[in-house]
Amino acid sequence: MRISKSLLVLGAYGATTALGQNSTNTTSPATLALSTDDFFSFFFHELLALSSNGGTASGEVLRAASQITAGDFESVYTEFKFLADSLHSVATSINATRYPVSAREAYFRAASYYRASVFFLVGNQTDPRLFDIWDAARADFDTAMALLDVPGERVTLKGPGFDIPVIFWKATRQDGCPAPTIILGNGYDAPQEETYHQLGREILSRGWNLVTYEGPGQPSVRREQGLGFIHDWWTVVTPVVDYLIEQRGADVDPQRIALGGISFGGTLAPLAASREHRIAATVAIDGLYSLQQGTLAQFPAALARLFDSGNQTAFDAYLNAARANPSVSSQFRWFIDQGLWAFATQSPFDWFTRLGEISLDPDVLANVSGPVFVGRGQNDDTAPGQEKKVADLLGDRAYYHEFETALGAGAHCQLGAEPQLAQAVMDWLGDVFEKIQ
Repeated sequence: MRISKSLLVLGAYGATTALGQNSTNTTSPATLALSTDDFFSFFFHELLALSSNGGTASGEVLRAASQITAGDFESVYTEFKFLADSLHSVATSINATRYPVSAREAYFRAASYYRASVFFLVGNQTDPRLFDIWDAARADFDTAMALLDVPGERVTLKGPGFDIPVIFWKATRQDGCPAPTIILGNGYDAPQEETYHQLGREILSRGWNLVTYEGPGQPSVRREQGLGFIHDWWTVVTPVVDYLIEQRGADVDPQRIALGGISFGGTLAPLAASREHRIAATVAIDGLYSLQQGTLAQFPAALARLFDSGNQTAFDAYLNAARANPSVSSQFRWFIDQGLWAFATQSPFDWFTRLGEISLDPDVLANVSGPVFVGRGQNDDTAPGQEKKVADLLGDRAYYHEFETALGAGAHCQLGAEPQLAQAVMDWLGDVFEKIQ
């Protein structure tokens, strides 16, 4: 999943419509509502988007969506856990030796539905389902991955005080030469396994290596190491680059390594590239300057002033009351819950303060040495105007691309139009790689 739409938190707490009360209104007219809860509808669209590359199937998602009660987090768990268990049973019943493709695809979809089932459960950071179901998802994903013609390889790298889980997906090439390599990371809430279904298959189909990874705050590192997000993201990416150059030399062209980030990863990737200069090109999908600033701009003025005042007790009380109020929008409640989970804290003030340390200020962007693809969805209002701001600060190092709503690509991270995203990004990267001597 990815950070979605605007936060819909305008107005004062207590006036639930101002906080984005669940309704049939949508800020994304480019998509058809699949629920009377706007955020649930977006969540279902995210899952549908994975069907382009084998992560889900549209009929399965739509059936589950029809059974889910709008705004009911437990209902999401129940329906997608049922679907995941059912697909898992189908997968295990298939003779994988005789029918590896059938088994593989069923296992991939089961893994996606297991992950979806726990998406809204992060409000209780000790809920055992957050861990047990995640293990089931990983097991099914690994079983599916092993049935690929060229399986992905899991590797654990050492960072400063944390481990970095990586999957290396080797390109299939006729010439046997070292290939260009794309390191692709997600952001605020999505796992590396999902990245394979978003853009990973598109990368591999072009004869390039794919590397996915996770750092502190991201799903498996948060679960297995208890670590929240950090601002020095280059400490996550540099060990990955070291690994590619020092241990995968026969597979990787060291002059043609690109770094991409999806959603909040659109901040993390350029942040890492500001210190890691072995990166030939950077891709920001989308170009998010500061998630904290984008959120503050949509806070009620009184809440923004409360945060700026440094009154942690009052700020915590305000947001904790909001996240416990079922009449407040699903999106706002989840956004706070996910922030506390991903930053491994119980204090909204601590989360929001640390979120502000992760941004693309002018000094950061001045240190990004290579070209940068900055994407924007025409209908994406997560942080309006920030993509253009990032491109302007990069100057002639930026390639700014706006994806059109009229063509179905205007949503956040081009949700549902991943083939258009892949075409624009991969063609641009191909041109960049071609110019490298």
